[in-house]
Amino acid sequence: MKGKADHIGQQIEEALQMLSTPERAVQMPRYFKTGKGEYGEGDIFYGVSVPDQRSVAKEFYKEISLEELSEVLKSEVHEMRLTAILILVAKYEKAKSTTEKRKLADFYLDHLKYVNNWDIVDSSAHKILGDYAFHNSEEEILYRLSSDENMWKKRVAVVGSFWFIKNKHYELTQKLILNNLKHPHDLMHKANGWMLREIGKKDESVMLNFLNKHYKEMPRTSLRYAIERLDEDLRQDYLKGNI
Repeated sequence: MKGKADHIGQQIEEALQMLSTPERAVQMPRYFKTGKGEYGEGDIFYGVSVPDQRSVAKEFYKEISLEELSEVLKSEVHEMRLTAILILVAKYEKAKSTTEKRKLADFYLDHLKYVNNWDIVDSSAHKILGDYAFHNSEEEILYRLSSDENMWKKRVAVVGSFWFIKNKHYELTQKLILNNLKHPHDLMHKANGWMLREIGKKDESVMLNFLNKHYKEMPRTSLRYAIERLDEDLRQDYLKGNI
């Protein structure tokens, strides 16, 4: 970072370091699977809680430019990236015009390389891309990401559709889930099951109709996440294949 970008980026970094705890810094690499060959390989942690990161984001989101934010988001430190994304979400939620929201959604898409862990995805995908795609009839953005080879982009797509679920539009989510129903990674199984469960909260009949067609071919993790809130007898019927 250089000049002003260095100045505000340094302020954010110093604020996070002040809020770090050694115990959390030791625990987080294990929690986010940073070992060799694991999905978070190479990530560095200061050990800052999410509420504290939200506080830092709230402090800096108004004054930081997108150029400066880009530099923070490229950090190898996990909390720097998550804080940058929380700042972007705050900017998006406060944006007044479609033009401004489009600029921020494009920024998000251009920086997806750094939206590379489940918490960063889950804190932003529906609040930025989901909202933008829903209000501008640009579902194709999520379809395209769903077909990308990168797992995080696939997760961005299905979690992004959460915004559609909140607005009682369920078809897109179901298509995205089917597109990656048998993806090899557990993180996709969890995301798919989570979104099915969210559909069930809004309209249980829609979720059950989907499950009745596909539950026998679904990964066990997806199924367990989806049926978590169902009556215990019905849960067991699904788990035992008795539907």
